Amino acid sequence: MLQIRDIIWRLLFIGCAAAIQVEITPTQGEISVGESKFFLCEVVGDAKDIDWYAPSGEKILPNRPDIFVSRSDETTSTLTIYHANVDSAGIYKCVAKNGDKEAQATVQVKIFQKITFESAPSPQEFSEGDDAEIVCDVISSPPPTLIWKHKGSKIQFAKDVRFKILDNGHLQIRSIKKTDEGMYNCEARVMARGEIDFRMIKVVVNVLPTIRARQSEVNATADVGSSALLACDADGFPEPTVTWAHNNVVLETGDKYSLNEDGSELVIKDVAKVDEGEYTCIAKNKAGEKAEEVSLNVFVQPKITYLNNQTAAEFDEQVTLTCEASGDPTPTISWSFENRVFAEGQQSLDRNIVVRSHARVSSLTLKNVQFTYAGQYLCTAGNSIGQDDQHMYLEVRYSPKIQGPVATYTWEGNAANISCEVEAHPGASVLWFRDGLQLPSANMTNTKIYNTPTASHLEVTPDSQYEFGSYNCTATNAMGTESKEFLLIQADVPSSPEIQGVEPFSSTAVVVFGEPDSMGGVPIIRYRVEWRLPGQQWTGREYDADDATSRITIAGLKPETTYEVKMSAINGKGESESCPASTFKTEPVQGEPSAPKLEVKVQKGGNSLKVNWIKQDDGGSPIMYYLVRYKARHASHWKPEIRIPNASEYVVLSGLDWNTEYEVHVVAVNQQGKSEPGTVSFRTATEPTTVPDAVDGGSGLGTGAIVGILIVVFFLLLVGVDVTCYFLNKCGLLMCIAVNFCGKAGPGAKSKDIEEGKAAFTKDESKEPIVEVRTEEEPVPNQEGGGPTEPNETTPLTEPDGKTVKDDSTKGETEVKNATAEVKTVPSEAPQANGNESKA
Repeated sequence: MLQIRDIIWRLLFIGCAAAIQVEITPTQGEISVGESKFFLCEVVGDAKDIDWYAPSGEKILPNRPDIFVSRSDETTSTLTIYHANVDSAGIYKCVAKNGDKEAQATVQVKIFQKITFESAPSPQEFSEGDDAEIVCDVISSPPPTLIWKHKGSKIQFAKDVRFKILDNGHLQIRSIKKTDEGMYNCEARVMARGEIDFRMIKVVVNVLPTIRARQSEVNATADVGSSALLACDADGFPEPTVTWAHNNVVLETGDKYSLNEDGSELVIKDVAKVDEGEYTCIAKNKAGEKAEEVSLNVFVQPKITYLNNQTAAEFDEQVTLTCEASGDPTPTISWSFENRVFAEGQQSLDRNIVVRSHARVSSLTLKNVQFTYAGQYLCTAGNSIGQDDQHMYLEVRYSPKIQGPVATYTWEGNAANISCEVEAHPGASVLWFRDGLQLPSANMTNTKIYNTPTASHLEVTPDSQYEFGSYNCTATNAMGTESKEFLLIQADVPSSPEIQGVEPFSSTAVVVFGEPDSMGGVPIIRYRVEWRLPGQQWTGREYDADDATSRITIAGLKPETTYEVKMSAINGKGESESCPASTFKTEPVQGEPSAPKLEVKVQKGGNSLKVNWIKQDDGGSPIMYYLVRYKARHASHWKPEIRIPNASEYVVLSGLDWNTEYEVHVVAVNQQGKSEPGTVSFRTATEPTTVPDAVDGGSGLGTGAIVGILIVVFFLLLVGVDVTCYFLNKCGLLMCIAVNFCGKAGPGAKSKDIEEGKAAFTKDESKEPIVEVRTEEEPVPNQEGGGPTEPNETTPLTEPDGKTVKDDSTKGETEVKNATAEVKTVPSEAPQANGNESKA
């Protein structure tokens, strides 16, 4: 039984093994035109061959471009349809074979067309009033149904007969309006598949331009470099472009014409007569164009068309200058020379100058030509439109004319220039002679000649009486020769000045004088003023002279004291005799000093000022110090007051605000009180906008390096000053260290008791300079170490024994700094009188 059963199972197995089964996945296919799709054929059983057959029954061969067959392994084969079209539809068959065994399966492929918009451009433009046809071409299978919408709503064709769907599906709008503009929706539907698609189409309605000229006629003047403006205003949609044409030529921006951004304004540059005529303004857009005419009328200003330079010789009978001019209306022509004007038909009183005119030509005739006629002549042509001016030059050839001062003063050893000024045309050559000999000569080696285009200068340095006398200058050109004698005269010392009066004060006096009757031939350069107590030695000082010098102030006088004063004048030759002495008596002590006179000098940089003051009367008591304060004019508070030693004559204010007006007050203080303030106002410079860079290619220092160098230099200066003060004046930081740490006696040990009459030091909390005050018992040596100095306004009188009375409040250079100003003080040229003078 078992053997029979096994035989039956083996037979069944062999029979099954021999059968072949074929299955295609997917079992059916639906493809949209243009899409691709593949089908898999699977075989159960042994199959030697697996083949695909097209709907036409033909075996599909490998390597077809549209349908591709590939066998992946022994049991599968793939059919791929690329970019399907309508011809690709039908039943495809997969056949498997193994010997005489065969099996097959089929699949039906359907091809359909999806909704496709072939043409639906956006935007679509039309002109207002046209019958518009909005294009929307769409295909599908089956054919689609089209629905049109405008502004989100379906178009109701029954309500507006202007709208119609054409047979091709396009939307027609008859006599389209600007209000029809907007977005249109072209919607396609295929009911069988429930497929829907749409396109939004923008419809633009263009409007034909309108145009209007601002002025139908424009007037302009030619040949004066002026411009003419022609303008028109255009409207439309889209915004029209505006162009201009003249004589059928379109005008463009260039050397002659200029158009604004939208073209509505045409500027004709340098208007000329040829520019006259009709200009067309053309407005154009997609809907069409419109034009408007504008007339340009051009008037002609006068223009001088002929005027040439002329040449004549002196003493010619006459020369005629001609001027021609054009213009409409016909211009009148006039002539002018220097400040004289000659119009048509006029002539000069001597009848040497005559003007004649005919039509557009005018002539100026000059008779009996003189060299003074040479120069620039102006021809003026004018009419109601304007005028034209042109110059011409009349060249007159003439022989030399020698000018210049005849007398020149000098003295032995002093060089002097004798100037021979020559007018000549053409230019002349100049020679100098002395006693018939041309200079320079072997007999006169101390002469030099310097020539300029208009003069010849003979420099003579006389060393004896022989060099004084007559010198001849001879000028020669092609027209002739002229000579002239010049005198070199020996200068003399001036005569004495005249003292006209003395205005005394308590410690000063103003000497009023008149200049000498004779200058000696050369200018006064200085005045010497000398004064004394009757019977004592004279004290003197020299003062520089200028044209305004007529008052000189002498200072350092004693109150209620009689003095004699005399003066002499000094020129290059020497000093005059002194005038007779005048006697005056100073006033009693008035108490407070007079206000100092102030002068301002701008320092380098522009925001630093140097304020100088000139000491006036000290009121009979020596000036102890000056008080300086300043502020910006608009500020309500003054800067901290600055105290300056009496020996100083100026203060430097730095770090000021740029371009700001300041006010400065300076008060002089003596033992009796304070003077009225001397005042001055000034404005600082405008702040520079740029700082020069280092030279290209150089190694300029940066700002930080410069600041560092300045700090180091400043520190070294402080150390040097401190060391100097230690060894010379026994003061400073080193002295302080020596006193406090080394037990060295300080210089102030002698001055602790002011009652003993030595020295006192005052110091407040305002960082003012320390002022040293010496009592009258303390003798003070001459700091200069020499004889008496030359007196000036600040120089004290000498006592009868010849000793100079000095005020030891004179200090060396002192520098006072605060947050806003730098104060620098220097000693005056001579020591001041000390306090014991006030006892007089």
